[in-house]
Amino acid sequence: MEALKIFDQKPAVNWEYDEEADVLYLSTGEPQPAVGVDIGDGVVVRFDEGKSEVVGLTLIGFRNR
Repeated sequence: MEALKIFDQKPAVNWEYDEEADVLYLSTGEPQPAVGVDIGDGVVVRFDEGKSEVVGLTLIGFRNR
């Protein structure tokens, strides 16, 4: 299995909260197209397949956490 880079350097983190849907979106750098993998408990890891790099997280049901 190929290693997945999390961070090479300290990235800027952008966030957006959708209050109506109760979803928090976190992105390293500017939001970008990515593949999402549901890892359970309402957490989706978003990563760039070309770079094998995590580029964000989606947290569903954030208000209740």
